[in-house]
Amino acid sequence: MKQYGLIGFPLTHSFSEKYFAEKFRKEKIGGIEYLNFPLQSIGEIMPLVIDNPEICGLNVTIPYKEQVIPFLDDIDPEANKAGAVNTINISRKENKIFLKGYNTDIIGFIRSLPVDISRKHKNALVLGTGGASKAVVCGLKKLNIGFQLVSRTRKKYCIAYTDITGDTISNNTLIINTTPLGMYPNIDSLPDISYKALTEKHLLYDLVYNPIETQFMKAGKQNGAATMNGLLMLKNQAEESWKIWNSG
Repeated sequence: MKQYGLIGFPLTHSFSEKYFAEKFRKEKIGGIEYLNFPLQSIGEIMPLVIDNPEICGLNVTIPYKEQVIPFLDDIDPEANKAGAVNTINISRKENKIFLKGYNTDIIGFIRSLPVDISRKHKNALVLGTGGASKAVVCGLKKLNIGFQLVSRTRKKYCIAYTDITGDTISNNTLIINTTPLGMYPNIDSLPDISYKALTEKHLLYDLVYNPIETQFMKAGKQNGAATMNGLLMLKNQAEESWKIWNSG
């Protein structure tokens, strides 16, 4: 039986296993299963792949989207540019294993956005600087939307949360949470920004999809902003991963 799966740690937040099980059932795809592989360190990836020759592809989630790159034999140019990988195709020939990395988060993010996004929003605040953030930045560049990265500590390329003012919020009407804040099981946490400065012109996009409505989204709604979660992005990137795994 062919296997595909998800690596990350922990994986209690993930919907991927359920999503693919439902996809295989609905589309009557047999002889395939999708499993969660919680790895306590990224160094466990090669033993996993070597010991399980039926594994043909993997998705990658927190915290390994950047850490996995040194283990790859090849990387798609877009993923290389992003500096993050969320999909790995695994091929085997003459006892050799070949891993190629891709980033389907980028197209998943772009396709999840409203069609008029570039007209309504000229600048975005991107909360977080991890692997998911890198895909979002690539997507924003493709859409010609300016962006400001935000991290817990100020760096050359990003501001700190303490640097965010009312004007920062006013000038960036699209605010994207790429951090795990608010994700199950820590559902009460949320990014530390000035929610009172939000207006009906703002869109708060949380890449978290479990729970369906996060505290970040609730705080946005309470102050008039539109909100969306990352479920559509998850579905889009999953379908792109499936295409890669079945592209021959």
